[in-house]
Amino acid sequence: MQKTTPHLIEQESRLVQLKGSGLATLMLRAFGWRVDFQGLPALQGVVMVYPHTSNWDFVIGILAKWAIGIPVKFWGKDSLFKPPIVGRWMRWIGGVPIDRKSSKGMVGGTAAQMLEAREKSEFFWLAVAPEGTRSLTPGWRSGAYRVALEAAVPVGLVALDFGTRTVRFSQFVELSGDAQADFAFFAQVYAGAKGKRHELAAPITLRQQ
Repeated sequence: MQKTTPHLIEQESRLVQLKGSGLATLMLRAFGWRVDFQGLPALQGVVMVYPHTSNWDFVIGILAKWAIGIPVKFWGKDSLFKPPIVGRWMRWIGGVPIDRKSSKGMVGGTAAQMLEAREKSEFFWLAVAPEGTRSLTPGWRSGAYRVALEAAVPVGLVALDFGTRTVRFSQFVELSGDAQADFAFFAQVYAGAKGKRHELAAPITLRQQ
């Protein structure tokens, strides 16, 4: 049952602990970055990464993924997977090719995979940059939010904060299903996080389709 208001999941509920790469952690430190992470609240969930304003986001994000040790999957434009060598590498690091023209199938299919993973007690976390592009947009795409609602999984709000050079992966939310309330809550959590090109960060609101 969905809650009437969104709320943070307490740290003592982070029962899923991971072991990451010390080398990736050192590489992040060499760039002046650190990761704030204390565990996951469940074996399945959705990660929303914000803000996404630069190509550097991908580099920092992949190093943080390895430093944490989370075998997270992520959606990527299907064109990125077409070159044989690049495509194999994208899949190896967790990429899932998507056709943006068929978002309904993408959302329903991903939610079904998460529900199946829950039945089997298998790990399935999906990471998405909900802005969908590095350019300024009027809001977030709805796909990741809808997946979390359909699968009834927690949402991890990851901030790529170039202001403090911190990948903040410490806030997990149980959604209410009220988009206006949920996105207002997201905005509170992300307050102060600055992208590399912060003027291109989208407002934290659901984009009108």
